[in-house]
Amino acid sequence: MTEEAGRRRRAGGRAGHKTRAGSDVIDQMPWRIPVNPDKPIEPLDADGVQAIHRTAMRILSDIGIEILNPEAVAIFKQAGCRVNGENVRMDEDFVMEMLGHAPDSFTITPRNTDRELIIGGKHMVFINVSSPPNSWDMERGKRSGDFATFKEFMKLTQYFNCIHIAGGYPVEPIDIHPSIRHLDCLYEKLTLTDKVVHAYSLGAERVEDVMEMTRLAGGLSHAEFDARPRMYTNINSVSPLKHDYPMLDGAMRLARRGQPVIVTPFTLAGAMAPVTLAGAVALSIAEALSAIALLQYIKPGCPVGIGTFTSNVDMKSGAPAFGTPEYMRATQMTGQMARYYKLPLRSSGVCAANVPDGQAMWETCNSLWAAVQSGTNMVYHAAGWLEGGLIASPEKFVMDCEVLQMIQRYFESALTETRDEDLAFDAIREVGAGGHYFGCQHTQDRYQTAFYAPFVSDWRNYEAWQQDGGLWTQERAHRIYKQIIGEFEPPEMNEDHRDDLAAFVAKRKEEGGAPTDF
Repeated sequence: MTEEAGRRRRAGGRAGHKTRAGSDVIDQMPWRIPVNPDKPIEPLDADGVQAIHRTAMRILSDIGIEILNPEAVAIFKQAGCRVNGENVRMDEDFVMEMLGHAPDSFTITPRNTDRELIIGGKHMVFINVSSPPNSWDMERGKRSGDFATFKEFMKLTQYFNCIHIAGGYPVEPIDIHPSIRHLDCLYEKLTLTDKVVHAYSLGAERVEDVMEMTRLAGGLSHAEFDARPRMYTNINSVSPLKHDYPMLDGAMRLARRGQPVIVTPFTLAGAMAPVTLAGAVALSIAEALSAIALLQYIKPGCPVGIGTFTSNVDMKSGAPAFGTPEYMRATQMTGQMARYYKLPLRSSGVCAANVPDGQAMWETCNSLWAAVQSGTNMVYHAAGWLEGGLIASPEKFVMDCEVLQMIQRYFESALTETRDEDLAFDAIREVGAGGHYFGCQHTQDRYQTAFYAPFVSDWRNYEAWQQDGGLWTQERAHRIYKQIIGEFEPPEMNEDHRDDLAAFVAKRKEEGGAPTDF
C-alpha cells in the first residue's frame, strides 16, 4: 500500500465501495473490524459491581428461574441444580464454574473468509436492524413487511462496509408462509451477502435448516462446519425470570455444534424489571447467566456472549423508551458486569422515534455512543431501527451508517498521533499570529484526508444548500438508498454451492418446511 493510499484508507473519504459494475454510489470507508481504543466508562465502583453480582446470584439461588424447556430442566437437574417443576435454582459456585469455561472472545467465519469477525476484546462490529414487522420509507410510508423490502435491506446490508453482520430479518416478510419463510430469507441472505448470518431460535427445524444452509453456502463438510463458528443465534429471556422452549432448544442445538449463542434479556425498567437501574441490571444478569451456565454445562468452552437490552418505559403510556439517559447508564453498567464475567458484550443502536427525524438520530446516537462507552463487541440494530423496533427504514439505515462511519473514524489512531509532523510546529511558525492555515504547505499536503468526509451530511451554508434543492437529511438518504438498490450486484459465489443451496431449499419446501399453527 502506498503512503497516499494508506492516508486515504485511514481518513475514509476516497476509498469507496465499488459495485461489480465499477461505479461508486458513495465514497465510504473500506471494510474493517473496528477496534475501540478507549477505556470504558464505569459508573459502578468495585462495591457496586459486587452488589449487582451478589444480587444476581441471590436471584438464581433463592428465587430461581422458570425453564419452559423440559430437556433443559433435566440437564440442570443432572448438573445438581435444585428443580421444582419448571423452577430451577442454582448456586453461585455452579454458575461461576460454568462461566469459567466460556471464552472471552471468538471468531465467526462466513462463506467469504475475508469477512471473518472477531467477537470480544476491544473489537466492535455492527449489525443491521433486525426483526421489525413493518417498514417505512418516504415514498410508501408505513406498511407491513414483505419479501421485496426484505431483499432491499439485504442489499443495503451487503453494500455498506460499516455493517459487519447480516443479522435477523430487517423486516418480517409476511407475504411468505411462516413454514418456509426462513428458507427463502436465508437463501437471499446467503446469496445477496457474503457476511456472517444469524439464525432465529424458533424451533428445531428452522435452526437445523439454517445451519445446513450456511454449511452448503460455504461448501463445507459437516466436520468443517462444526470445527469453528460459522454463524450464530441470539436468544431472549422472557422477562421477568423465564426462558421459553424454542429459544433454549435452538441455543442448545447451536452450542452442541460449536456455534455462538448470544443471550439477551429484554428488561424494561418499570415494566418487566424493577424501576431502579441496579435492580433491572441485576435481573438481566441473572437471566443471562442462567442460560449461559446451561450452555457451558452442555458443551464447555462453546462461544457465548451476554447481551443487554435494559431500558425504561414511558411511565405515562407504558411505551418502551430507548436512547434515554437510563438506557445509556444501564448499558455501561452491564459492560462492567460483562468484563467481570469475562464475556463478550452485545448492545443495540435503538430509538423510539417513528420516522427518521431529529429524535430518531439523537436517541440512536445516545444508544450507539453508550455502546462505545460500555466496550460493546456486537451492536445489534445499528442501522435502520425506528418505533422501538416496530419499523425498519432504509433512509434511517443510510443515516445511521453515516454515524457508524464517524464512530470508526473516531477510533483511528491518526487522530491522536503526536509525531513532529502532527504537532506542526513549523507550520505554526510559518503562519504566525493572525494568519490562516488554508494555504500553508502543511495543510496542502493533508487537506484531502485530514478529516472525516461525509456522504449524507451537508456542510455547506444555507444559501448553497437551498440553491441545490434544499434537501433535508432523510431526502438525501432516500436518494442514496434508491441509487444503491438500483446499481446493486450480488457478491461472487461458487455456482456449485449456490446450486446445492437452492436444491436444499426446494427439498425442504417439498417436505413442508417448519411446522406452524396454521
